[in-house]
Amino acid sequence: MRALWIVLLTLMLSGCGYNTFQTTDEQIKASWAEVLNQYQRRADLIPNLVNTVKGYAAQEQTVLLGVTEARAKVGSIQATPDLINDEQAFSKFQAAQGELTSALSRLLVVAENYPQLKSDANFRDLQSQLEGTENRITVARNRYIQAVQEYNVTVRQFPSNLTAMLFGYKVKPSFTVENEKQISSPPTVDFAAPKAAK
Repeated sequence: MRALWIVLLTLMLSGCGYNTFQTTDEQIKASWAEVLNQYQRRADLIPNLVNTVKGYAAQEQTVLLGVTEARAKVGSIQATPDLINDEQAFSKFQAAQGELTSALSRLLVVAENYPQLKSDANFRDLQSQLEGTENRITVARNRYIQAVQEYNVTVRQFPSNLTAMLFGYKVKPSFTVENEKQISSPPTVDFAAPKAAK
């Protein structure tokens, strides 16, 4: 009789999802660490990039200051492992990273107006490193999104949702598109020929 209870308990525990929670939680932590690693790599490139641009385009103070302030804002957010369990803090972190991405884009657009800057070997190298880092950020974020998706499905799926309730596992936040409304509306295209001036 005792052996039967052990077998039944083992079968119940094997289907409860507890080990899956442990595995997917570790995947999320590893994926999140890689996201932070790539964001840090980008943050480390910014001072050199700003200084290089400043050497050629010192009059672009507004753009340079915008990049510096956005980087400082990102640095002020404590990216602890607990951040991925707090949807509000996660959203704040994501918004700050989005502002930095936007500020860097403006900086690179400004650089287009300075041919000497564009031809500077140091600037080209930094720009190339920044582009590579942005690609790595995209890959790391995608891995994190997949890990969170797998975990969240386990939290919500029966019978593992019972284990989630029992042990307090909750759905984790994931990256979202900042301008979701804007990209969901179709672009306006006007094929009308321009009127000739009289």
